[in-house]
Amino acid sequence: MSEDSLGNDIPCMDWQGVPITAATCAACPHAALQREGGCMPGRSCMQDVYARRIDRFFRTHRALANGHLAHPYFEVRAIAARHADLFRLPPLMQDPDETVRLQVALRVPQRLLLAMRADPHREVRIRVAHRIDTAELRPLIDDPDYQVRCIVAQRLPEALLPRLLDDADLQVRMEAARRVAMPAMWRLLQDRAPEVRRIAAKRLPAVSLGLLAHDPDWTVRWEVAGRAAGPVLELLLRDAEAEVRTRAAESLAAQRPALETVHG
Repeated sequence: MSEDSLGNDIPCMDWQGVPITAATCAACPHAALQREGGCMPGRSCMQDVYARRIDRFFRTHRALANGHLAHPYFEVRAIAARHADLFRLPPLMQDPDETVRLQVALRVPQRLLLAMRADPHREVRIRVAHRIDTAELRPLIDDPDYQVRCIVAQRLPEALLPRLLDDADLQVRMEAARRVAMPAMWRLLQDRAPEVRRIAAKRLPAVSLGLLAHDPDWTVRWEVAGRAAGPVLELLLRDAEAEVRTRAAESLAAQRPALETVHG
């Protein structure tokens, strides 16, 4: 389906639910554009309730965006904010609709983005967490939304990552576990979730894997069996779980040629 056909089955109505007619177009401040083929009801129209049609209008007439940043319909303000001059955006940082503020968060410079870290809506703070300089992420470590904290865990300077190892949300702890360095990595061994301990089994130095060889979760031991050597593998060959024993045997078989070369 082409872009031209998208939304053609949606009735032409304005944001107040009133059908768009020839009279509506005649009263529109941009009526001259229709006469010149610059807009078209049902396809490209800033009076329409349908966001795609509004977007087509402003993509074609970017210079008109500044004049619609105070429009009563939030979709018009939000879409105009995508195309307006940057210096016109600061007042919209306090817009009552989060859709508008989200668009603003995607564009404003870093010095203004700082003020949006405390936005009341999670989607706005998520955009802020993606864009803001890493040095300014610290206040978002304690954000009430787990997804914001997940993004923080992906971008936070390494030295601050241990703060997130005690996070209440599993996904946040997993993101932190993938990046945290020694000595904080030892804390992963005590995490209550096997998902986090599996990450530890993938990242710990091979000589330290024996610390997880007795983990109560067999999937953690399975990860250990894929990387361990020597006595740890011998131990896992007798594991209670068949999958762990099989992987330990495979690892041992793969290591034997190298060991025979060293001792040959």
